[in-house]
Amino acid sequence: MKQLLDYIKTVFMPNEGNITESTTPVFVSKEEKQLESIANSPLLSRDLSWMTFNNRVLDQAKKADLSIFDKLKFMAITESNLDEFFTVRVGSLYNYLDYGKQRIDYSGLRETPFRARLLALTSDFYQERNRLFREELEPEFLKNGFKIIGFEDLNPTEKKKAVDFFENNIFPMLTPMVYDQTHAFPILLAKNLILGVVTNAKKRFYSSLDDEPRKLSFIQIPRNLPKFYTFEENDVIKFLPIERIIINQIQKLYRNVKIESVDVFRILRNGDFTLEESDDIEADFVDEIKQKIKERKVGRLVSISIEHEPSKWMMDVLKKRWEIDEANIFINTELMDYTRLWELIGHPEFKEELPQPKPAVPAFNFGRDKMHSIFDTLKDQDVLLHHPYNNFEPVLQLVERAAKDPKVLAIKLTIYRLAKNSRITAALLKAAENGKHVSALFEIKARFDEENNIKEAAKLQKAGCFVIYGIGGLKTHTKLMLIVRKEGDKVVQYAHMASGNYNEDTAKLYTDIGIMTSKPDYTKDISEFFNVITGHSIPTNYRNLITSPRDMRNTIIEMIRKEASNAKKGLPAGICIKINSLEDKETIEEFYAASQAGVKIELIVRGICCLKPGRKGLSENINVKSIVGHYLEHSRIFYFHNNGHPKVFGSSADAMVRSFDRRIESMFEIVDEGIKKKLILMLKNNLKDNVNSYDLLESGEYIKRDSSVEPFNIHEEFYNLKDEDIEKASLAYLFQNEPEVELNREA
Repeated sequence: MKQLLDYIKTVFMPNEGNITESTTPVFVSKEEKQLESIANSPLLSRDLSWMTFNNRVLDQAKKADLSIFDKLKFMAITESNLDEFFTVRVGSLYNYLDYGKQRIDYSGLRETPFRARLLALTSDFYQERNRLFREELEPEFLKNGFKIIGFEDLNPTEKKKAVDFFENNIFPMLTPMVYDQTHAFPILLAKNLILGVVTNAKKRFYSSLDDEPRKLSFIQIPRNLPKFYTFEENDVIKFLPIERIIINQIQKLYRNVKIESVDVFRILRNGDFTLEESDDIEADFVDEIKQKIKERKVGRLVSISIEHEPSKWMMDVLKKRWEIDEANIFINTELMDYTRLWELIGHPEFKEELPQPKPAVPAFNFGRDKMHSIFDTLKDQDVLLHHPYNNFEPVLQLVERAAKDPKVLAIKLTIYRLAKNSRITAALLKAAENGKHVSALFEIKARFDEENNIKEAAKLQKAGCFVIYGIGGLKTHTKLMLIVRKEGDKVVQYAHMASGNYNEDTAKLYTDIGIMTSKPDYTKDISEFFNVITGHSIPTNYRNLITSPRDMRNTIIEMIRKEASNAKKGLPAGICIKINSLEDKETIEEFYAASQAGVKIELIVRGICCLKPGRKGLSENINVKSIVGHYLEHSRIFYFHNNGHPKVFGSSADAMVRSFDRRIESMFEIVDEGIKKKLILMLKNNLKDNVNSYDLLESGEYIKRDSSVEPFNIHEEFYNLKDEDIEKASLAYLFQNEPEVELNREA
């Protein structure tokens, strides 16, 4: 425990001395009590755990073997991640703070001290990211053919070009917005670059009751302007941040007025909202969603990132107006808004510098010849697709062929996030045009995709599709599709079940699994499922489908308990699960009980993990690792050893309260032995990976695995699998003491 307290104190109180033992009574500060609460808690904080995840993403930008462009990509991702985290999670925290609601975090901290911890860690993150950019990344720019410059770095010819660009393209789009006694505080948009300008003028062209000669005004930089203005000199691309041109020319917006200061800043607002559903889901519900999207633009401010040494007078005004304090203010000494790096990475000159995506390999036992007769193939076999190693094209072609096939009677599917120019939507429109019945459950509460989903749903509805706008009180997150086809005198159903979205863009970047099948045990379950969500049906039970909110948590707990029972009887017992997040307290408590019963548990949790592994007397038999690398790990796989007769499931769900209680999710049991072995091999290789892997310690700290001796990179290895790898795939060595290469765990 003392070592754990020492580690936590180095994280939260880096400038303080070590926690020491003393034989005489000493004063224990409030902060030390909080740290002890964190150490004593059997759970890790969800939000503090997420912060460590974003640190692991930032760690990718430190990898020596990555190109500078890949490193900048990860820098941009950390900013996008932090934007969403503050908009949702910190926004949610402020819902408690602003309305006097009580909240106790898994760490044991109440809402106010927890806010202090969380924002202090965020400040540390800003400092480390700025240091990394300044000291490690920026020195690599020039040798890679580019640099980021200031206005003062331009030569006379370049300055003239920049000024001309300002006059002709920027100046007409800018609108200074003053705030004083006669002008209301303007609506400033989140994630925009904003200039805060303090001016001073004793003479005015209008009368005012305000005696303060200083004025505060704002200039929002339009989002449709480029983030950089570029120059080329001696084969070097020079990127000038657009705000540097505006600042240099800003006097043209404030004629005959003294400018005291100009500061660039960026704000984030609370985007977390709770929907009060109504019975009129077709009209009121969609209108309410639209209204909530608008409210995001003016929601409670939760953070401001600003350049070094901003105007104190301006900051006093902003802090009072937005009801924030120093903890909400993050100083950005380097590039403001790292998401703009996508524009740099995407410059045409660097196309050849970016790593080219590897060609996808065919799914096992599913060559191109079988794709041509997809329906005949699926009557003979199930097909497992492991994206992005296997192409998403078979799923797209399945829908597109169904849309054109005169034998197809109906297509039903759930939609959570779509690609921008979705082939799925196009196929459904074609199907409706061809007279087929199309049912689409659009989840218009998919966070930050609401507008796109509403637009796409309206398009389908107009074409005659049966569109369902979600289920009251629940978010539909499951990924299921059903195709109904008339074949001779009978009707045959085909299904697709997946962990990831029907999105051909993210399928190239996210690891996911999907199964195409015509097995009646699956298709009847999925048909029943659609009857539940489109009509009024309550099935007694499914065959191979497990859904939430009704059954999923209880079924998982039941299987954990069975492993614990087997362990107590001296039988082989074990659990291996790959998910994105582990937060559900009931499930974690069952893992602890199983560990104490002797069950060995291997968890692969990419992001949030609230379970503390390796605690004596609680979780000694549990290991947790996180994989963060080239692809975003998104597949969910559940393995229960079951006394040597493994039960394996794919799933759309993580082990979270929202997944079990507030979402419609699905787990599907794998009945095909060949597919079961493939999923077991996936788990085995995830455990073996040491290039992208971090091991979680009891303290909440993650330790990078050592890959210097025998590197094993799953983001490479899955392209090179052989049939014999699948045939011998097993996790029995973990749970039955069978010989196998030891896992490379350096923690």
